[in-house]
Amino acid sequence: MRLAAICDRDTAMGLRLAGIQELFIPKTNPHNIFNEISQRNDIGIIFITESIAQGLSKDLKDFRLMHDIPIIVEIPDKKGRRGDQVDFVSHLVKKAVGIDISKKEK
Repeated sequence: MRLAAICDRDTAMGLRLAGIQELFIPKTNPHNIFNEISQRNDIGIIFITESIAQGLSKDLKDFRLMHDIPIIVEIPDKKGRRGDQVDFVSHLVKKAVGIDISKKEK
């Protein structure tokens, strides 16, 4: 399985250095890119920057309800992490093994 990312140019540079080759930088509408790569059988994980994911929120929610693979992981961009995002990796771990790995605020 391959890794892919839908992200801005700066994030793409870092991900390319990390070895991710399938990088997509949307010029206008990220919906078409997401629809195209989410249907590919060779993609196992799609990283999407939080700012782009915000515009795809309905598509991402619908996709996650219907498909287990590829796994969609929202990552921070150069502006940093948005606090209102749900950590779907923690959610997937809890769903798979029944353990909550999310950090709890005291």
